[in-house]
This record gives sequence, C-alpha cells and structure tokens, in this order.
Amino acid sequence: MDITSAVHTLTESANTLFILIGAIMVLAMHAGFAFLEVGTVRHKNQVNALVKIMTDFGISAVAYFFIGYYIAYGSHFMSGAAELTAANGYDLVKFFFLMTFAAAIPAIVSGGIAERAKFYPMLIASGLIVAFIYPFFEGLIWNGNYGFQGWLENQFGASFHDFAGSVVVHAVGGWIALAAVLVLGARNGRYRNGKVVAFAPSNIPFLALGAWILTVGWFGFNVMSAQTLDGISGLVAVNSLMAMVGGILVSMLLGRKDPGFIHNGPLAGLVAVCAGSDLMHPVGALVTGGVAGAIFVYLFEWAQAKIERLDDVLGVWPLHGVCGVWGAIACGIFGQEALGGLGGVSLVSQIIGSVAGVVVAFVGGLIVYGAINAISGLRLTEEEEFNGADLSIHRIGATAVE
Repeated sequence: MDITSAVHTLTESANTLFILIGAIMVLAMHAGFAFLEVGTVRHKNQVNALVKIMTDFGISAVAYFFIGYYIAYGSHFMSGAAELTAANGYDLVKFFFLMTFAAAIPAIVSGGIAERAKFYPMLIASGLIVAFIYPFFEGLIWNGNYGFQGWLENQFGASFHDFAGSVVVHAVGGWIALAAVLVLGARNGRYRNGKVVAFAPSNIPFLALGAWILTVGWFGFNVMSAQTLDGISGLVAVNSLMAMVGGILVSMLLGRKDPGFIHNGPLAGLVAVCAGSDLMHPVGALVTGGVAGAIFVYLFEWAQAKIERLDDVLGVWPLHGVCGVWGAIACGIFGQEALGGLGGVSLVSQIIGSVAGVVVAFVGGLIVYGAINAISGLRLTEEEEFNGADLSIHRIGATAVE
C-alpha cells in the first residue's frame, strides 16, 4: 500500500513538473512575440510593441483566470488553497499552461495592428477576447462543449483533431487579427497612388531574436500539449522540427533570401504542424511545413500589394490565420494511415472544424473591435501616428537621444 501510494505521489508530482516546464517555455515565447514585433516595426514604435505584449499578458491572465477558463472547462479556483494543492497543484499548473496559450491571442493581434492603435481600447479588447471569444471555441474543441465534437464523430467517423492548437490558438488569433486590422485601416502613408510604400523593419537582429525565441519555445508548446508525462511523444518533437525546417527552406527559396521571410518561415511551419504533430509521419510534417512557408510568402506579398485596407504589419493573418487552417487540413491528409500517419482522423471533420474556428474568430473579432471602435475609437490621431506610438503613448523613445 505504501509503495502504491508513493508511486501515485511521484506520478502526480512528475506530471505537475512536466506541464509547469511547458508553461514556462510558452511563457518565454511571449518574449519572442515581443522582439519579433520590435524588430519589424519602425523605430518610433518599438517601446509600444514591448509594452503591448507585456500588458496584454497581464490582462489575459486575469481575464482567463476569472472568466475564460470557466467558460472553456467549467471549473474555477474560487476555493481554499488546501483544495487547490490536491495532486501537487496539477490543476493550477494546467491552468497556467493553458493561460499562456490564451495570452498568445492578443500577442498575435498585436503584430497585425502595430503602429497605429490606441493603448487602453486595445487592452480592453484583448481582455474581452481572452475572456469570451477564445475560450468559447477552446471549450468547443478541447473540452467537447455543446456536443460539436460528438456530432462530428457521429457524422464523419472522427472528431476535429487539433493536438496543440493550429486552429484553436493560431487560426483563431490570426482571424481575430484580420478583423482588427480591417476595422483599424492601413497606416498613414502606407499606400500611395494605389501602390504599397515600403516601411523597412527597424532592427533585423531583434526580429531574428524573436523568431528564435518563438522557435525554441514552440517545442514546449507542442510536446507539452500531452499535459501528462506518460503522454509524451518523440514523434511530436521530430515532427515539429521537420515542419520548422520545411518552412525555413521554402521561405528562403520563394522569399528570395529576404530575412523577414526566412525568420517567419519556421514559424509558419510550426503553426501548421501543431494540429497533427502527434499523428503525422515526419515526412508529412516536412511537407506540411514547406507548404506553410509558401503560403506565408505568397499571401503576405499578395495582401500587402493588393488590399489597401489590409495593412497587417507582421503578416499575422497569413502566418497564423491561414497557415493554421492549412495545418488542420494537413492533419486530415497526412494523419491518414495510408500516408504513414497514425490514423483516426477525418478530413471532412478537419475542414468543418477549421471553418467553425474561422467563423467564431472573425465574427467575434468584428463584434469586439467594431463595438470598441464605435464607443471610443481604436486609432491614434494622424499627428500621434506620425510622431510614433512610443512618444505619443509612453512619452519615451526606445533609445536615448544624446
């Protein structure tokens, strides 16, 4: 009996430590979001990029703790600490892990709406998104809420499979960002006589640093999505690696050695492989990442050149929104046993689940950002935007003027 109890305690403590390490790795990814944006925006908006990621994380944690987690999973933490420490506090750490996922949504949006958004209205929007829009879809997919997954399984033989959030996190974040970008409109001076005017990144080394931090943290994002130590799989790690390098190589070739494309290429591959990283063969993951790299390069260039209102600074709609949808569909293709996968997945369910995520995110984003824009406005004044968000909002620049 004592041996059984000791083994049980050891298992619980190991699981708690496992998911805690994952939470810390995904928490570190937010530094990646920050530096990717800092390096991409113009110098006069670098401070704002850093401050947005930090404060969005703070508001996300509070919104998800008190509202979002309950909407998604039907549980809360409004009980005594003695109860919360059951199983070595595993449920608390699981919340921490999932909260870092939820906080990625405003971090994704931040990159799309950079350089022209007011501070507090966007912060309020982030809180509403993390409290209500994101957890609604999260619970629908990862907790089986409202019978949606059961219906897919009954109709098409399998539920919607999204192991680490190609759609639940990334596509939802990307399509919410698209709504926010369309409501805000393009940056002043971005288009002249119907043609895009290049706004050069302020700091390629910072951009590269952000990409590397995200890439490393992503292995916690994907591998630790097993949530327990006995569910860990080396397949997830190697599939993440192969999708990452597929994204790098294709974005290098199609992006003509452009450092912005090369450093976003691995992120596109990693976004896409999240859904099926636990099912695919590594060769399928390589193809999935390569296609994602191509999607990002072509869609980013097309959107910037052809749609004036779609001034998506970091390209978060193609990177997260579209590559996330591709990842869920790729899971339905390369997850099949005939293509070396583990099976148990339906392409039809993958398509339907992806469409559901897009609709919830885009409509929810339009409602939240549209309402706040109507009430208080989301956009800096023309003068504030010209001076830069750093001086206009924070009263300080990124570097001191000697």
